[in-house]
Amino acid sequence: MVTPQDKAEGRPAAGAGKVFAWIVQASDGGMRLDKFLLSKGRFASRHQIQKLIENGSVRVDGAPAKPSSRLRPLQEIHVEIPPPAPMQTPAEPIPLDVLYEDEDLLVVNKPAGMVVHPAPGHTRDTLVNALLYRCRDLSGIGGELRPGIVHRLDKQTSGLLVVAKGDTAHLALSKQFKAHSILREYVGLVHGGPGEDHGRVEATIGRHLTERKKMSSRTRRGRHAVTHWQVERRLENFTLLRFTLQTGRTHQIRVHMAEQGYPIVGDLLYGGKRSRLHHLPATHPDRKALAGLDRFFLHAELLGFEHPRSGADLRFSCPLPDELQAIFHSLTPREKA
Repeated sequence: MVTPQDKAEGRPAAGAGKVFAWIVQASDGGMRLDKFLLSKGRFASRHQIQKLIENGSVRVDGAPAKPSSRLRPLQEIHVEIPPPAPMQTPAEPIPLDVLYEDEDLLVVNKPAGMVVHPAPGHTRDTLVNALLYRCRDLSGIGGELRPGIVHRLDKQTSGLLVVAKGDTAHLALSKQFKAHSILREYVGLVHGGPGEDHGRVEATIGRHLTERKKMSSRTRRGRHAVTHWQVERRLENFTLLRFTLQTGRTHQIRVHMAEQGYPIVGDLLYGGKRSRLHHLPATHPDRKALAGLDRFFLHAELLGFEHPRSGADLRFSCPLPDELQAIFHSLTPREKA
């Protein structure tokens, strides 16, 4: 039996499976159902909550509801989290560059070209396929296609990712990402170069109004996004920048820099004609140096967070891959003034 105190405090209810219950307080009246549940700290993301609502696992006064339903004081919210479905995603013996691993998590250096999790049309050779082979038992919070996945990198972006092995670690790491307390630094090469040595881009990011594969600040439903950047080294036609993410939106660095006029080198989606180097003469040595680049020149170099169990401050770094270092050192240096 669930007592009023259990409901008010969100304690697990008795019985099999994970069950939570709350009574809506006066201060929460008028709040959306999905935001109310997210505020309780029991769920990894709003996406997870919306899936639970869609499959009927969330009840308001005993009846199904929509994510946008507005709550009234004294309504009873009941959530029953079903056990994870058996994994249909195949485990594959794909080598991984693991920098750290313990019973709660592992930190991986993802290579460019590897997709993080399966999707329609791409069900194999992903990071998740490799993780299932290595770990066997990952957090079920992300669902069948995203077990253990707390954050992502684009397919053609290399670098550091943390993966949760259990639900407790998953929730704890998700809270750190939500609070923007995770340290994430990227290194990337951009076309041209800003006049200042450092700066900050603050612009909402959401789905592009007409091109559905793209994100943009010109959108109907954007989310707040902040990127800090600093010049590492200037070249004749390009600039190596260090990015620190204050938020972590889809394609954030790529969108922010492209809209500032400095797209990431190798980014065909956001770079426009400049990404194809047509602005350089055909005989220019930089065109030859970049001819073999088949990825973004973007790398997640630094990752820092609090360990979900011990509370220890963990920090990991991974230098630019050899292929990017070779390209960078072959580009034309900037002439000294």
